[in-house]
Amino acid sequence: MKKKAKLKNNSKTKKNKVKLFFLVFIFIIFTTLTFNYLLSKNINISNELLIGYLLKNSNYSYNKEYDIKELKKNFSVIDLINFNYYSLKKYNLSKKTDNNTNSPKEEVIKEEKDPLIYIYNTHQTEEYLVEDMFYSIKPTVSINNYIMKDIFEQNGLKTIVEERNIKEVLNLNNWNYVNSYKASRIFLEDIKKNYNTLEYYIDVHRDSLSHDKTSITIADKKYAKVLFIIGLENPNYQANLAFTEKINNKINEQYNGLSKGIYKKAGAGVNGVYNQDFSSHTILIEIGGPENNIEEVMNTTIAISNIISEVISQNEV
Repeated sequence: MKKKAKLKNNSKTKKNKVKLFFLVFIFIIFTTLTFNYLLSKNINISNELLIGYLLKNSNYSYNKEYDIKELKKNFSVIDLINFNYYSLKKYNLSKKTDNNTNSPKEEVIKEEKDPLIYIYNTHQTEEYLVEDMFYSIKPTVSINNYIMKDIFEQNGLKTIVEERNIKEVLNLNNWNYVNSYKASRIFLEDIKKNYNTLEYYIDVHRDSLSHDKTSITIADKKYAKVLFIIGLENPNYQANLAFTEKINNKINEQYNGLSKGIYKKAGAGVNGVYNQDFSSHTILIEIGGPENNIEEVMNTTIAISNIISEVISQNEV
């Protein structure tokens, strides 16, 4: 009787192993097809977490050979957009060794030298529409940071993207969401202390309006509209306004209707400063709204990044 029960258990174990193998096989096929689909649709833009997840699950041998944390730090979002996924030689990535683990202490960090531009998000959790996206990772305004950085650096403008968490600063100081600008001010002061070559500061947000008010089609291409915010309650407002007007005018010249203009804010119930007292070249820009998809946001971010590059380059001459 015991022998019979043992045979039955062995048979059940084998069936479970076969079932597990089949499920793993299906998962691998699903993630590979999903990745290729996203690439073909050109909507694979997201924050570093999603980029890392896609890289990790798209090619087993690739992930096995290279350190995934190093890939996330070095991989260009624009290369991912253009499907230059296999062009890895220019990154000079180190291959995994016994000592090259995924430990945060051993993570490879690119040191930026003499940066000119700093990109950050006072409201990091503002999200875009999840459409044809997978893995339950919602794209946030931070996706714009990496696209901007790539465009700026292609145009010869060295850039730093803020990767620290605003929420952690709020929690440490027992501040609520309303104090987000106080939290991002800490980042601004710290980054300037460490990189005194910084001159331009870009705070990227997202509007809260519906899709019909945050979208436009120009030459058969869909875009997310932009809006600039200027706080009037700080001594730098005139310089920041003049700088923002240069950018806004060029956007209107090249993409008529893409910008909703410059919204000047002051008085009771509004911030009125938005950390724009920190520098005379501080931009607060809203890109799209909660109903804009990644393709619309991506098209806009690439377009305005080239325009901002042009304005900054002319300023630097």
